[in-house]
Amino acid sequence: MLRRLLGLYGLLFFAFIYAPILLVVVYSFNANTVNMMVWDGFTLDWYRQIFGLQTTVTESATYVDSSAQLYAAVRTSLVVAVTTSVLSTVFGTALALAVARYRFRLAGLYRTAMMVPMIMPDIVLGLALLIFFITIGMNLSLLTIIIGQSTFLISYVFVTVSARLAEVDTSVEEASADLGATPAQTFRKVTLPGIAPGILGGWLLAFIISMDDLVITYFIAGTGDTTLPVHIWGMLRRGIKPEINAIATLMLLFTLGVAAIGLYFRSRRQK
Repeated sequence: MLRRLLGLYGLLFFAFIYAPILLVVVYSFNANTVNMMVWDGFTLDWYRQIFGLQTTVTESATYVDSSAQLYAAVRTSLVVAVTTSVLSTVFGTALALAVARYRFRLAGLYRTAMMVPMIMPDIVLGLALLIFFITIGMNLSLLTIIIGQSTFLISYVFVTVSARLAEVDTSVEEASADLGATPAQTFRKVTLPGIAPGILGGWLLAFIISMDDLVITYFIAGTGDTTLPVHIWGMLRRGIKPEINAIATLMLLFTLGVAAIGLYFRSRRQK
C-alpha cells in the first residue's frame, strides 16, 4: 500500500511539473486565433510566422509587432549568453581553484560569500545592480547586462567546479610536480582534464540561465538592448497569444539541445 502511495505521489509530482510545459507545447499548434484555450485544429502557422514564412493567418490575427524585433532580441540574448557564460566560466573556475588549492584565512567565509548571489532574490539583485550602475554614471546598455549577469553566474560556475575539484585526487598533481612538471604543465595536463566535466557543466548552466533570465535583465537592460525573455514579457503584457507559445516551445527545444550536447560530450570524456 505504501509503495503504491509513493508511486502515485511520484506521478502527481511529475504531472505538476511537466503538465504546464506540455500545455504550452500543445497550444502552440492551436489554430484558434481568438481564444488560445479553445482547440480549433492543428496548424504550424505560428511557427511559420516566426520564421517569416507564408501562412494562412490573416494580418488582423497576427500578434508579433515585428519579426525584426524578435530576431534582434534573439541575437542580443545569444551575444549576452555566450559572453557571460565564457566570462563566468573563466573567473568562476579560477576562484574555485584558488579556494580549493590555497590555504588562507577566512576561506570558509569567502566560500559562503560566493553562494550569496545564488540565494539572493532576483529582484533585490537587479535593483542593487541598477542603483550601482546609476551611481557610477554608467548608461544601461548591452555591457551592463553582461556585467550584471556575470555577477551571479560566476557563483554557479564556482559551485559546479568546486564540486568537481573535491573529487580530484591531489596526489596526482603532487606526483606531477615531483616528476619535474612546472605548475603550468601540471594544470594543463593533470588538473584541467580532471575538472573539465565540471567546467563544461558550469558553462552550460551559465549559458542556459543567461538565456532564460528575465528579472535581473529587465532592471539593467538599455532601451535598445532587449533580450528574448524581456521581449516575450512585453508580448505577455498584451495577452497570452499562440505565437508566444511557439516561441516558448522553440526556447525549450533549444535549451534541451544545449543540455543534450553537453551530456554527450561529458559521456564521451568519461569513456
